[in-house]
Amino acid sequence: MAATLEPVTPVKDTYPINGTDYNEFYVGNAKQAAQYYMSAFGFQLLGYRGPETGTRDRASYLLQQQKIRIVLTTAITPKASPLAAEIADHVFRHGDGVKDLALWVDDARYAYEEAVKRGAKAIRAPEVLKDDDGEVVVAAIGTYGETVHSLIERRKYKGMFLPGFRAMTPHYAPPEAGLLYVDHCVGNVELGKMDVWVDYYASVMGFRNLLTFDDEDINTEYSSLMSKVMANGNDRIKFPINEPSVGKKRSQIDEYLDFYGGPGVQHMALATNDIVKTVTELRSRGVEFLSTPTSYYDQLQARVGTIDEPLDVLQDLGILVDRDPDGYLLQIFTKTVQDRPTVFFEIIQRKGAKSFGKGNFRALFEAIEREQEKRGNL
Repeated sequence: MAATLEPVTPVKDTYPINGTDYNEFYVGNAKQAAQYYMSAFGFQLLGYRGPETGTRDRASYLLQQQKIRIVLTTAITPKASPLAAEIADHVFRHGDGVKDLALWVDDARYAYEEAVKRGAKAIRAPEVLKDDDGEVVVAAIGTYGETVHSLIERRKYKGMFLPGFRAMTPHYAPPEAGLLYVDHCVGNVELGKMDVWVDYYASVMGFRNLLTFDDEDINTEYSSLMSKVMANGNDRIKFPINEPSVGKKRSQIDEYLDFYGGPGVQHMALATNDIVKTVTELRSRGVEFLSTPTSYYDQLQARVGTIDEPLDVLQDLGILVDRDPDGYLLQIFTKTVQDRPTVFFEIIQRKGAKSFGKGNFRALFEAIEREQEKRGNL
């Protein structure tokens, strides 16, 4: 069976989603993590919430680059509140990881009620947060593992981010790296659970199955996986969901599940409009990427046709290329960004292509396996 582009059918979202609002990580040391994402990826530190702003049990740092917002949160006194205890326990069991894929909606109350009515895991009933800049309505539903989707309604708010955050203008503000917005976020789930969550997104949120890849599409000599891409009506939200497949050795999904301690967000794909410039900049700042054998580039031109970028430059940087009926895309994947082999990032540039780089799956998978082997986890 080959990868299939699912038939386009009329889609009616359960509730409209304007886009990604923010992605929140629970981390062991938010202050140091913020410095890493600033220096390595070019994020700007815009806001802070912690003891100095009246929040005694935890600290959060708001980082932004163009339309990408990342919140890094750590527990300060884990026994001070149930939430602080949850944050500390999450980091203990999973390491630094994504807790919240927050969605920007027009009406958080309606979105929450409709989602729960359709079978969503209720996490946080709608709550109004206020300050001098207005009010934000926040609710949350659950998804795979301990990951949640906060539903954020901002129409009556003129502030920087959320009530409780204080604006920051640090002396250290490195230049941005050309990252523009979140293209997609990928989740890893256990064997046999992919279709469960595909059905969940379809029934609870009205998402459609945009693409399907089976273990013949994504495989090497040793391992394989299966994946389905779920998307909302306007395609601003795309959630590929991976599960492992039986192979000769343990796949990257198995390794993730082992070290993360269950299902969760594997990687976030961040878009750029000049991947050569962005990757060059990121490498100069110390970001490490998966390596690509020179043999990959021997037949690249024959496989993808004419492209704008010099082949020797792509080869030097290790950037992968794939084409679909709508155009082509360029992509590259970082190594994991913490010591546990779990979360990493993808840098992607789309030149018309709407797919996810099927032609690169084998090269990517083999690159990940080389790293697994170094760690003794293949």
